[in-house]
Amino acid sequence: MKIDARILIVEPDKAGLKNLKRAMEKKQGYRVTAVPAAARALKLIEEQEFDVVVTRLRMEKVDGARLLEKSRQLHPDTEVIVITAYPSIPSAVDMVKKGAFDFIAQPFQPEDITKTVAAALEKVMSRRESAQLTYQVERFEGKVRIMTRDSVVQGLLETARQIAPTDCNVLITGESGTGKELFARYIHYVSHRAEGPFLDINCSAFTEELLSDELFGHEQGAYAGAASIKKGLIEAASGGTLYLDEITEMPSALQVRLLRVIQEKELLRLGGTSPVDVDVRIIAATNRDIHKAAREKRFRDDLYYRLNVVSLHIPPLSERREDIPLLSQYFLKKYSSSMNKDVGEVSPAVLGLLMNYDFPGNVRELENIIERGVALAGGRAIELVHLPQDFRELNIRTFRRKEGRLPSLEEQEVSYIQWVLKEAGGNKTAAARTLGIDRVSLWRKIKKYGIEAD
Repeated sequence: MKIDARILIVEPDKAGLKNLKRAMEKKQGYRVTAVPAAARALKLIEEQEFDVVVTRLRMEKVDGARLLEKSRQLHPDTEVIVITAYPSIPSAVDMVKKGAFDFIAQPFQPEDITKTVAAALEKVMSRRESAQLTYQVERFEGKVRIMTRDSVVQGLLETARQIAPTDCNVLITGESGTGKELFARYIHYVSHRAEGPFLDINCSAFTEELLSDELFGHEQGAYAGAASIKKGLIEAASGGTLYLDEITEMPSALQVRLLRVIQEKELLRLGGTSPVDVDVRIIAATNRDIHKAAREKRFRDDLYYRLNVVSLHIPPLSERREDIPLLSQYFLKKYSSSMNKDVGEVSPAVLGLLMNYDFPGNVRELENIIERGVALAGGRAIELVHLPQDFRELNIRTFRRKEGRLPSLEEQEVSYIQWVLKEAGGNKTAAARTLGIDRVSLWRKIKKYGIEAD
């Protein structure tokens, strides 16, 4: 697939300039501006922005280092690739340290340039995607943020908006970590109950006696130690919404009492004789098959039908992978701000792993991974080394496994280096950073193992 990209080539050699322009323009379909002098290139980058600049390092009057400096100053998102006949000298390596995407040693083939430009463009496009996601996050308003591009989740949000004003009870199902409570809060805040309380309780976190007391309250003297009246959460949520998480874990006796609240709009505190009127909306949630539980008499079917006026099933993150970049950017912004750090990117290699991971912990697990990455990141981006060890090993083991036998340590290292180079788009500087070694050490390993490093 061809990318609409703007490339600036700076090459004093006329024949080389012509060959590079043809390779970029005709074979790749890029929009190419080619000039023989850096002085002319300086004026061009002052007038317009390019996606990638390919420049010779050593030139008369104005050299590639000056061009890189000016480009980084005016257009930080532009990637600069340096061509040099002296790849081992400090000045060439220093160019990378100062922000060059990569350097290419002469002599080279046009394919060497086009592959490096393609890798640089991938980084540019990834950064633009990240910026667009950031814009979407920043322009979102409201008390509850449900970030999604998934059509199924968008449909659920539309259903939630439609039922919010009706006061009907809602049953939300889905795996742990998918955002069931977030949907409950969303329904509350777009309803006429938004000014009332939103209270929540996990029904599996208490014994039957404690859960009864938390939900229904008690009268003074109802039991030893009950020195005063206590309002339960159902009463305290009157005028608002009560969210009952893990509803299938509620004991049967309390299910009967909850059913009465829903039917009669009143409750009896423990030890009380006079009913207390309540006006509360019930939103229940579970990660279990509540319909099956009702059918097997493990959950009261009459309560099930009362709760299941409208049901929303939140799909797991593995079924809405297009939300992963959006959610990653949201959590990145959230934790960068709270930790007072300037981490603005998830590297392409990390995003590739995230997009291929099944996320048994769903959105909550993704949030934890990004939070950890921000905490460990020392630069602008979350890299592979910032991911949990078991997460990295899970993906690496899948890649490394040899049929019929366990691979040797050398085979493991070769395979891993090849994989990291591929994930880095052939960018040896980025690959070395991911591997935790310097660029010279990476070159030595490539030479030692005869690795194809295109």
